[in-house]
Amino acid sequence: MRIVNLASGGLDSSLVSVLASEQNIELFPLFIDYGQRAAAMEWKACCEVHKKIKTVKPVRMDISGFGKVILSGLTSELLDIRKDAFTPCRNLLFLVIGASYAYQVGADSVSIGLLSEQFSLFPDQKENFIHTAEDAIIAALGKNIKIVTPLSEFSKSDVIALAHRKGLTNTYSCHAGGLSPCNKCISCLEFQGNTKKG
Repeated sequence: MRIVNLASGGLDSSLVSVLASEQNIELFPLFIDYGQRAAAMEWKACCEVHKKIKTVKPVRMDISGFGKVILSGLTSELLDIRKDAFTPCRNLLFLVIGASYAYQVGADSVSIGLLSEQFSLFPDQKENFIHTAEDAIIAALGKNIKIVTPLSEFSKSDVIALAHRKGLTNTYSCHAGGLSPCNKCISCLEFQGNTKKG
Protein backbone atom coordinates (compact mmCIF):
# COMPACT_ATOMS: atom_id res chain seq x y z
CA MET A 1 0.00 0.00 0.00
CA ARG A 2 1.18 3.52 -0.84
CA ILE A 3 -0.31 6.50 0.95
CA VAL A 4 0.00 10.28 0.79
CA ASN A 5 -0.28 11.64 4.31
CA LEU A 6 -1.30 15.27 4.68
CA ALA A 7 1.36 16.12 7.23
CA SER A 8 1.20 19.43 9.09
CA GLY A 9 3.80 18.82 11.79
CA GLY A 10 0.97 18.68 14.33
CA LEU A 11 0.23 15.84 16.71
CA ASP A 12 -2.62 14.24 14.77
CA SER A 13 -1.03 14.04 11.33
CA SER A 14 2.34 13.08 12.82
CA LEU A 15 0.71 10.19 14.66
CA VAL A 16 -0.79 9.03 11.35
CA SER A 17 2.72 8.95 9.86
CA VAL A 18 4.03 6.99 12.85
CA LEU A 19 1.24 4.40 12.59
CA ALA A 20 1.70 4.05 8.82
CA SER A 21 5.46 3.59 9.14
CA GLU A 22 4.93 0.89 11.78
CA GLN A 23 2.74 -1.01 9.32
CA ASN A 24 5.40 -0.75 6.58
CA ILE A 25 3.10 1.34 4.40
CA GLU A 26 5.00 3.24 1.73
CA LEU A 27 4.52 6.81 2.92
CA PHE A 28 4.57 10.05 0.95
CA PRO A 29 4.28 12.88 3.52
CA LEU A 30 2.95 16.07 1.96
CA PHE A 31 3.12 19.44 3.72
CA ILE A 32 0.92 22.20 2.35
CA ASP A 33 1.82 25.82 2.96
CA TYR A 34 -1.51 27.53 2.36
CA GLY A 35 -0.40 30.83 3.85
CA GLN A 36 -1.05 29.84 7.46
CA ARG A 37 0.56 31.92 10.19
CA ALA A 38 2.29 28.85 11.61
CA ALA A 39 3.77 27.58 8.33
CA ALA A 40 7.44 27.99 9.28
CA MET A 41 7.11 26.25 12.66
CA GLU A 42 4.86 23.54 11.24
CA TRP A 43 7.28 22.76 8.42
CA LYS A 44 10.20 22.54 10.84
CA ALA A 45 8.28 20.13 13.08
CA CYS A 46 7.09 18.11 10.09
CA CYS A 47 10.67 17.57 8.91
CA GLU A 48 11.92 16.70 12.42
CA VAL A 49 9.16 14.15 13.04
CA HIS A 50 9.69 12.35 9.74
CA LYS A 51 13.46 12.35 10.17
CA LYS A 52 13.05 10.75 13.59
CA ILE A 53 10.74 7.99 12.33
CA LYS A 54 13.02 7.47 9.29
CA THR A 55 10.55 8.04 6.50
CA VAL A 56 11.26 9.95 3.31
CA LYS A 57 11.54 13.70 3.74
CA PRO A 58 8.16 15.42 3.37
CA VAL A 59 7.43 17.26 0.15
CA ARG A 60 6.43 20.89 0.66
CA MET A 61 3.85 22.46 -1.64
CA ASP A 62 3.57 26.25 -1.61
CA ILE A 63 0.08 27.62 -2.24
CA SER A 64 0.55 30.46 0.24
CA GLY A 65 -1.37 32.84 -2.00
CA PHE A 66 -4.54 31.09 -0.83
CA GLY A 67 -4.11 32.46 2.69
CA LYS A 68 -3.38 35.95 1.41
CA VAL A 69 -6.80 36.09 -0.24
CA ILE A 70 -8.89 33.72 1.92
CA LEU A 71 -8.50 35.32 5.31
CA SER A 72 -9.15 33.55 8.59
CA GLY A 73 -7.71 33.56 12.07
CA LEU A 74 -5.24 30.92 10.82
CA THR A 75 -3.96 33.04 7.93
CA SER A 76 -4.24 36.64 9.13
CA GLU A 77 -3.30 38.44 12.33
CA LEU A 78 -6.12 40.89 11.58
CA LEU A 79 -8.71 38.26 12.54
CA ASP A 80 -9.32 36.48 15.83
CA ILE A 81 -7.28 33.28 15.96
CA ARG A 82 -10.05 31.35 17.71
CA LYS A 83 -13.38 32.94 16.72
CA ASP A 84 -12.36 33.27 13.06
CA ALA A 85 -10.51 29.96 12.78
CA PHE A 86 -12.71 28.46 10.06
CA THR A 87 -10.85 28.65 6.74
CA PRO A 88 -13.36 27.99 3.93
CA CYS A 89 -12.70 24.82 1.90
CA ARG A 90 -9.28 24.28 3.49
CA ASN A 91 -9.66 20.52 3.94
CA LEU A 92 -11.23 20.14 0.48
CA LEU A 93 -8.23 21.96 -0.98
CA PHE A 94 -5.88 19.68 0.98
CA LEU A 95 -7.61 16.53 -0.25
CA VAL A 96 -7.63 17.63 -3.89
CA ILE A 97 -3.92 18.44 -3.69
CA GLY A 98 -3.19 15.19 -1.85
CA ALA A 99 -5.12 13.16 -4.42
CA SER A 100 -3.31 14.89 -7.29
CA TYR A 101 0.01 14.03 -5.67
CA ALA A 102 -1.17 10.47 -5.03
CA TYR A 103 -2.06 10.14 -8.71
CA GLN A 104 1.42 11.34 -9.67
CA VAL A 105 3.36 9.02 -7.31
CA GLY A 106 1.09 6.00 -7.81
CA ALA A 107 -0.38 6.01 -4.30
CA ASP A 108 -3.83 4.57 -3.74
CA SER A 109 -4.88 6.63 -0.71
CA VAL A 110 -4.71 10.04 0.92
CA SER A 111 -4.81 10.22 4.71
CA ILE A 112 -6.00 13.14 6.77
CA GLY A 113 -5.79 13.31 10.57
CA LEU A 114 -9.43 14.08 11.39
CA LEU A 115 -10.68 12.91 14.77
CA SER A 116 -14.06 11.47 15.79
CA GLU A 117 -16.96 13.45 14.31
CA GLN A 118 -18.33 14.20 17.77
CA PHE A 119 -15.35 16.53 18.25
CA SER A 120 -15.71 18.23 14.84
CA LEU A 121 -16.16 22.00 14.85
CA PHE A 122 -16.45 22.67 11.13
CA PRO A 123 -18.36 21.09 8.19
CA ASP A 124 -15.14 19.99 6.45
CA GLN A 125 -14.26 17.73 9.39
CA LYS A 126 -17.33 15.53 9.17
CA GLU A 127 -17.79 12.05 7.71
CA ASN A 128 -20.28 13.18 5.07
CA PHE A 129 -17.74 15.67 3.75
CA ILE A 130 -15.09 12.93 3.44
CA HIS A 131 -17.43 10.66 1.42
CA THR A 132 -18.51 13.51 -0.85
CA ALA A 133 -14.91 14.65 -1.41
CA GLU A 134 -13.81 11.11 -2.21
CA ASP A 135 -16.58 10.70 -4.78
CA ALA A 136 -15.60 14.00 -6.42
CA ILE A 137 -11.91 13.05 -6.51
CA ILE A 138 -12.63 9.64 -8.07
CA ALA A 139 -14.85 11.32 -10.68
CA ALA A 140 -12.20 13.98 -11.41
CA LEU A 141 -9.29 11.55 -11.72
CA GLY A 142 -11.03 8.52 -13.19
CA LYS A 143 -9.09 6.52 -10.66
CA ASN A 144 -10.05 5.03 -7.31
CA ILE A 145 -8.00 7.03 -4.82
CA LYS A 146 -9.40 6.57 -1.32
CA ILE A 147 -9.50 9.10 1.49
CA VAL A 148 -8.61 7.46 4.79
CA THR A 149 -9.08 8.88 8.28
CA PRO A 150 -7.06 6.60 10.59
CA LEU A 151 -7.93 8.63 13.69
CA SER A 152 -11.68 8.88 13.05
CA GLU A 153 -12.48 6.88 16.20
CA PHE A 154 -10.08 8.92 18.36
CA SER A 155 -10.65 11.83 20.71
CA LYS A 156 -7.84 14.32 21.29
CA SER A 157 -7.08 12.66 24.62
CA ASP A 158 -6.78 9.31 22.79
CA VAL A 159 -4.31 10.87 20.35
CA ILE A 160 -2.26 12.44 23.14
CA ALA A 161 -2.10 9.15 25.05
CA LEU A 162 -1.11 7.06 22.00
CA ALA A 163 1.45 9.64 20.84
CA HIS A 164 2.99 9.54 24.33
CA ARG A 165 3.20 5.73 24.20
CA LYS A 166 4.82 5.90 20.78
CA GLY A 167 7.41 8.43 21.98
CA LEU A 168 6.21 11.03 19.48
CA THR A 169 7.85 14.39 20.20
CA ASN A 170 8.76 17.68 18.48
CA THR A 171 5.32 18.23 16.95
CA TYR A 172 3.87 21.73 16.62
CA SER A 173 0.16 22.50 16.92
CA CYS A 174 -0.27 26.21 17.71
CA HIS A 175 -2.03 28.22 14.99
CA ALA A 176 -0.24 31.46 15.91
CA GLY A 177 3.18 30.31 14.72
CA GLY A 178 5.22 31.55 17.67
CA LEU A 179 8.06 29.83 19.50
CA SER A 180 5.76 29.25 22.48
CA PRO A 181 2.08 28.19 22.46
CA CYS A 182 -0.29 31.16 22.26
CA ASN A 183 -2.76 29.50 24.66
CA LYS A 184 -5.60 31.18 22.72
CA CYS A 185 -6.13 29.23 19.49
CA ILE A 186 -8.42 26.21 19.21
CA SER A 187 -5.46 23.86 18.95
CA CYS A 188 -3.76 25.16 22.10
CA LEU A 189 -6.99 25.17 24.10
CA GLU A 190 -7.89 21.68 22.90
CA PHE A 191 -4.46 20.35 23.83
CA GLN A 192 -4.41 22.04 27.23
CA GLY A 193 -7.89 20.81 28.09
CA ASN A 194 -6.96 17.23 27.32
CA THR A 195 -3.59 17.26 29.03
CA LYS A 196 -5.21 18.61 32.19
CA LYS A 197 -7.75 15.77 32.10
CA GLY A 198 -5.03 13.17 31.51
